[in-house]
Amino acid sequence: MKPFVLLPLVLLVGTLALLALAVPPAEGQGDRPLHRVQDIFPFDYLHNHSSCIVECPNGDLLVCWYRGSGERRADDVRILGARKKKGAEQWSEPFVLADTPGFPDCNPAMVIDPQQRLWLFWPTIIANEWHTALLMHQQSHDFQREGAPVWSRGGPIMLKPGEEFTRVVHASVEKDLQNLDRFPAEMRPRIREYLEMRRKNGADKYFMRMGWMPRAHPFILDGKRMIVPLYSDGFDFSLMAITDDWGATWQVSEPLVGDGPVQPSIAGRRDGSLVAYFRDNGLPPQRLQMSESRDRGMTWTPPHDTDILNPGSGAEVIGLRGGRWALIYNDTERGRHSLAVSISEDEGRTWKWTRHLERDLSGEGAATAGYPSLMQARDGTLHATYTVNIGMRARKDEQGRAREKTIRYAHINEAWVRAGDAAGQ
Repeated sequence: MKPFVLLPLVLLVGTLALLALAVPPAEGQGDRPLHRVQDIFPFDYLHNHSSCIVECPNGDLLVCWYRGSGERRADDVRILGARKKKGAEQWSEPFVLADTPGFPDCNPAMVIDPQQRLWLFWPTIIANEWHTALLMHQQSHDFQREGAPVWSRGGPIMLKPGEEFTRVVHASVEKDLQNLDRFPAEMRPRIREYLEMRRKNGADKYFMRMGWMPRAHPFILDGKRMIVPLYSDGFDFSLMAITDDWGATWQVSEPLVGDGPVQPSIAGRRDGSLVAYFRDNGLPPQRLQMSESRDRGMTWTPPHDTDILNPGSGAEVIGLRGGRWALIYNDTERGRHSLAVSISEDEGRTWKWTRHLERDLSGEGAATAGYPSLMQARDGTLHATYTVNIGMRARKDEQGRAREKTIRYAHINEAWVRAGDAAGQ
């Protein structure tokens, strides 16, 4: 190359390098802590609960939750959503995502698959009891628009646990019956009755097939398999619904039976194994429970207590792109007045850093924060949503109704969590 051509090129490259140094890194990518919090809508007198958040391919954020005059026994409950467009400061007005007239629609969960389709899962409660839940879903290719997505496909997901389900449940019941003496004598008749009911329902086709509900994000494995973590309040244990053909057919894992392991959330380890964390619906002391799978989610180790405090409330774990894990959860034995985010650098074996999104230091439960959802955006930052209930602190409107609940949104990064509570907000 001639010298008089080479010199301008050198100058151009040098200029571009200086410009690159002058541009700050993408928000959340550096060591500068990021922490922003806002309510998605004003405090409401209706029950607003169980949110889930995703990032759309165009950078919009989409959140869902359920709203109504109650939960399973309120027939006006429906699934709502709101959108925060990329670069916008505020969330949109809520819009309807799903509504089965005359029946409660609860516990929604969303995921965007590798084909960039939005999936919404939720249970419709047929007879106002959790064990009568019918698992529903909808799909959309057209969801990056104002208002609600345009749904292209949906309906019930029919799950059909079989003989292996019954075998595992019965084996677990026999083991628990043999260990009844670990409980106080006055508790044993009630526990025996509960276990015998579990044995009966474990062989009943209706109870095996109905009552399964989502809570946390579905997990996409290797871009080919979708695992929808499910649980049953009728059985007080969990199950994984699995599809390898994007919903054309479904199979179920072995049940994850134990002392109340419900509402599973999944993260994947580098060796290919999966780890699920559970809310503890069992007897005290309350801890997050954990189980592992080494066959892509089909079978799991018996769920067992970890040393992570949790009052029997929702939690979510996610794997971060840098190899760390993040966990969002109530970190108490009683009450939902403290909501924490922890980060692990050894795939959940220890949790090195913890910081609190919400902390009512009175501990009296006058204000609660729980049922969180957590995801990592493409820029590396973390987005969380969770239910906030200010209880007796709520103001009443002109009709005398206490406006006490909202879904709160938090935008944070790993640097903020690693700085710890001592750094302040």
